[in-house]
Amino acid sequence: MPRPPVLPVLDWKAIFESGKPFEEWLEAGEHDKNREAMEQGLAGQELEPHIEALLGALPRPVHVVAIAEGWCGDVVRHAPVLQRLAQAAPNLEVRYITREQHKDVFVRFLTNGGEAIPKFVFLSSQWVECGNWGPMPAADRVLIARGKACGDVGAARKKTGLSYQMDPGRRIVVEELVALIHIAVSASP
Repeated sequence: MPRPPVLPVLDWKAIFESGKPFEEWLEAGEHDKNREAMEQGLAGQELEPHIEALLGALPRPVHVVAIAEGWCGDVVRHAPVLQRLAQAAPNLEVRYITREQHKDVFVRFLTNGGEAIPKFVFLSSQWVECGNWGPMPAADRVLIARGKACGDVGAARKKTGLSYQMDPGRRIVVEELVALIHIAVSASP
């Protein structure tokens, strides 16, 4: 059996440092309407007290490389959630990059073989990749995959839209992102 190709090792620290903080990334965006929506999403994103406490007590740094572009509806919906978590966590730092800026990174995070953003890559304090999230909650990714499998992505997107409407506080996104943060700060298996 042939061996799969070995991907080159990524310098996650350099990739992270090449990214922009949220505010700079927003300002560099070309879509004023989406920028305003993300600012409003960030301002309105509530976190439950126990989540705020957990985030405030992270024992080590966690770095997140967010592959995101302001034109995308899922980015508009989910990037503010990640940024709100970072506001609550002194040890959580996020940097935003584009697909074009780091094609070698993005190609590793295709969704069902396709390009989809956002992708949030979680890194430990030692710059070790610990997991990734995106472009939408896990249950919605399953819906889209099933839609592709049966040839009806349109119906799957409608169901995903209904799923989003049923979770206006984006609690599922918060839960999934917090789970990845906890993996990245793990001191033991």
